Amino acid sequence: MTNQSIDPFFRRLFIVVAIVVAMVLLYLMMPVIVPFVFAFVLAYLFNPLVKRLSKYIKRWIAIIIVYSTITLSMVLLLWWLIPTLWHQLQAAWDYLPQLLTWYNEVVREWFASNSRIRLPELESKGFSETLVEYMQTNYKFEDAGTMMSQILVSSMNFINNAGLIVLVPILTFYFLFNWDQRLHAWKVAIPAPYCKKVVQIAQECDLALMAFIKGQLLVMVLLGAIYAIQLQLIGLELGLIIGMVAGIASFVPYLGFGIGFVAAIIACLFQFGLDWTYLSLIVGAFLIGQAAEGYILQPLLLGDKIGLSPLWVIFAVLAGASLLGFVGMLIALPVSAVLNVLFRHLYAYYQTTDFYKGRKQLALFDKKY
Repeated sequence: MTNQSIDPFFRRLFIVVAIVVAMVLLYLMMPVIVPFVFAFVLAYLFNPLVKRLSKYIKRWIAIIIVYSTITLSMVLLLWWLIPTLWHQLQAAWDYLPQLLTWYNEVVREWFASNSRIRLPELESKGFSETLVEYMQTNYKFEDAGTMMSQILVSSMNFINNAGLIVLVPILTFYFLFNWDQRLHAWKVAIPAPYCKKVVQIAQECDLALMAFIKGQLLVMVLLGAIYAIQLQLIGLELGLIIGMVAGIASFVPYLGFGIGFVAAIIACLFQFGLDWTYLSLIVGAFLIGQAAEGYILQPLLLGDKIGLSPLWVIFAVLAGASLLGFVGMLIALPVSAVLNVLFRHLYAYYQTTDFYKGRKQLALFDKKY
């Protein structure tokens, strides 16, 4: 019996079909895969700290200590943040009539005098009526059964999301507990001729990611402190919270500046009204923060750790937002750091090829005499 080779066309067709089927399965299993991916990322971030603590104590105890520290920090932050936010919301609600009066008497009159735009008049007592009308327009319930089914669906979605939130720390614990063994198993699975090169590339990606993450965290903390101190000195009651949020959001380039600036302007209008002195001070504070981030913090703490020019940074953020929305903006720069390492090795390999050295040409470029 002779062995018959498979026709190349059918072999390629089988590979393409297998890839398509795998992509469809991954898409259908996305709700299951996402918690595992998120847990793996958290384990990767926490592993350096756990590894350092595990030199002195058992690894599972180090993981529990890291978990407890993070949980306690979040609880203390919420314990301080929630009452402060509630107080500010109450103050904002008390100031709402004054803001509406300014809108009706100044903004509407200016538009009426200088343009053809006619803005509607707003009254504080009409807010509840507007809200009720909006609910009736966008959430129509034909009967009590329809309403109960909608509530049931919303409850099930909430329970599902809560279950995923509980699942992620558990998965992160298991990833952390067997981190070294898991990496060794992946290393053994690499074909021997490529093992050394793959490990080298993985180590360079790890160094680039860790350097970027450490530098970016320092930038976030220092920038948040710069914003918060300035806003507190100006006298903005929400200055500390806005500064912290702006610092955290600066993980995405230019997002922290945008969110913090808009929030500070709104808070200033609620607290001081249309006071151009305070508005100018807030604008100056954010310009100082932006200058400190661009010319001091990022060059000193990040430098060229990801090897991307400002032009490519902007392109990476916009491309990430276009592909994956807000999540794409968050992961744009870390992914770009990894792609930069891969591209560098790919280009180095390309320089060793006969095609690059001119020893061999593609059939398309062969000269026929």
